[in-house]
Amino acid sequence: MERTPNYHMTILSLFVLPFIHLIVTVHCKTQHTVLRQSPPDDQFKIAVFADLHFGEAASTDWGPQQDVNSTKVMSTVLDHETPDLVVYLGDVITANNIAIPNASLYWDQAISPTKARNIPWASVFGNHDDAPFEWPLEWFTGTGIPPLLCPSANSSYPVEEACSYRGTPRLELMKHEIEHNELSFSKNGPRDLWPSVSNYVFPVSSSKDPESSVMFLYFLDSGGGSYPEVISSAQAEWFRLTSQKLNPDLRVPEIVFWHIPSKHYKKVAPKFGIQKPCVGSINKERVAAQEAETGIMDILVERTSVKAIFVGHNHGLDWCCPYKKLWLCFARHTGYGGYGNWARGARILEVSEQPFSIKTWIRMEDGSVHSELVLSS
Repeated sequence: MERTPNYHMTILSLFVLPFIHLIVTVHCKTQHTVLRQSPPDDQFKIAVFADLHFGEAASTDWGPQQDVNSTKVMSTVLDHETPDLVVYLGDVITANNIAIPNASLYWDQAISPTKARNIPWASVFGNHDDAPFEWPLEWFTGTGIPPLLCPSANSSYPVEEACSYRGTPRLELMKHEIEHNELSFSKNGPRDLWPSVSNYVFPVSSSKDPESSVMFLYFLDSGGGSYPEVISSAQAEWFRLTSQKLNPDLRVPEIVFWHIPSKHYKKVAPKFGIQKPCVGSINKERVAAQEAETGIMDILVERTSVKAIFVGHNHGLDWCCPYKKLWLCFARHTGYGGYGNWARGARILEVSEQPFSIKTWIRMEDGSVHSELVLSS
């Protein structure tokens, strides 16, 4: 929001935790997570990092310090929660403030705490991730345009291109993440959904039967930046056809992630404070929704297997509210970049297999926990 991976790889054991073992199989550029826990836990945990805004005000002293602080927030959350998967929920970087084309340098910084702990992750794009560079007015007064921090001599970009302020498109950001990170579950979506890119799905599988999925995680590109803030009718149709193919009997729960809230969030938004049945801790601004509704919400509401949608974008909102048979949830502003001075944190999701349940809470930068909620059981 505005500021005011062609080969077969054998099963690779990524890490072992006291109660959780996560195995990843990679085959022909597809990934398959396998739940394998020591009884009796049977749990899968996801940490959601939203609106990090790395690279904001990159030419200043305070901008890079924000990124340092954001890294500390993520590290605190990861060390407290030890999740099986991290979701980067858009606005990972503030591209409109980044004065070099290779914005993936800042993207790499943002994912580094997760990567350093060998935790897999998946990402979706927000409105700032490939936004055009915005020339600050103050650069045209006083001392003028500051020296560019151009890439080093071994950069793949020619010097004149590296300093062109042309920005890094979604396709390049996603290509870089996929090609340089074996732990990334992110994917380029179907070509016919462009200009949206981060549209994909992968299953979370049972520890008892790796061929049996206990949950499907869907990721949708809600636009913004280089094109309008919208989930298109083509994306909605892709979700409808894909979900019908993967989960025809609606037996397996589905969770959906995108960045910019739909207009339906406005319908359920608390008026004053946060009252039941909504659960959360901050309700400090109005919902800044997508520009249009083109059918995705109608499809999601009709699918009883869809349990919740998670978005970011609004830094001053962290509530979950029910809408018919599903939950509409905000994450929690994780990064020190972007507007707002509210305390930072991350939304956590925990899926238990037997008995089945989906729980969520928010872990704050000081280690505290609040807003516990059972989304499905």
